[in-house]
Amino acid sequence: MSDTPPAKRPPIALVPGSRVRVRSAGPDEQAIDSTGLFRGLVSIGGDNSLALELDGTGGDEKGRIRLVPVPAILAVDILEAAKPEEEKRSDSNQAPGYFR
Repeated sequence: MSDTPPAKRPPIALVPGSRVRVRSAGPDEQAIDSTGLFRGLVSIGGDNSLALELDGTGGDEKGRIRLVPVPAILAVDILEAAKPEEEKRSDSNQAPGYFR
């Protein structure tokens, strides 16, 4: 048995700009494969969807935005992970308000 500790892996995060392949439920018990850039989550009428900018593979129109409802998702493959942007906070630019 080896005494070397396992290599640390960064946590998995699906962030906008990541290249993904999403397999989702489609009509007639067939799956729909969508490949492209993850643009974020969209809420429509209280239901969340993944927004994907399609890359044209599989005959889909390149640049089209596809919304995939979260309950319809069967699998998400992260092909290229984008680095998460650090949250930018700048309190000095805000006008003074009620809370200081």
